[in-house]
Amino acid sequence: MDSDPRSSNAGDPRSAAGTFMTTEHFVLQGARAATIAESTGRANMFLAAVSGGLVALGLVATASSLGSAFYGFGLVLLPTLTFVGLVTFERTLQTSIEDTEYARRIALLRGYYFEHAPEIASYLVSAPPAERLHMQRVPGDRWQGYRTVAGMVAVITAVLAGSTAALAAILIFDHSLGAAVISGAAIALPVLIALIRHQDSAWERAAAEPLTPGVE
Repeated sequence: MDSDPRSSNAGDPRSAAGTFMTTEHFVLQGARAATIAESTGRANMFLAAVSGGLVALGLVATASSLGSAFYGFGLVLLPTLTFVGLVTFERTLQTSIEDTEYARRIALLRGYYFEHAPEIASYLVSAPPAERLHMQRVPGDRWQGYRTVAGMVAVITAVLAGSTAALAAILIFDHSLGAAVISGAAIALPVLIALIRHQDSAWERAAAEPLTPGVE
């Protein structure tokens, strides 16, 4: 009998590597689920705050007959909701990028599977090696930024910022509708454009960053 412990404990290194890879795949998939849940939770909290705030603003408008209490309350509430929107936008953008990085790492693991177990290629969706890191990335058309959770939050936040400016303009220009519309648009559109451009640049930086040294 062979008493050498190495003969019984060494095993196939590929088997150990495969076990590690599948475990890492499972962990990364769980991390992706966590980022998606956080992004959805943040967006829900923001929308709930906006909904509740606007309902309260409507009640104050009714109770005060659009008096000074309504304008005072609105000029406190709307900037606060705008700040919450900016914070929510930034965090949902971060979690979206984190989710994509996890997806890239999963695609990298899939490359290992196809390389060391080519017989499974006919049962799984495959892609050329140069495209494996990008196979799960969100398509980059010009309107995609508005379809993300962060893009949705950006639109609502821009509207809140414009509403704040419009409400202030109504007080400053003696209830002038034209001044309110112009002021609101002059603030909302630049805020929206700035947020979407910030989102696009963040995605471009994340896409250009290699997962490992020497991997583009």
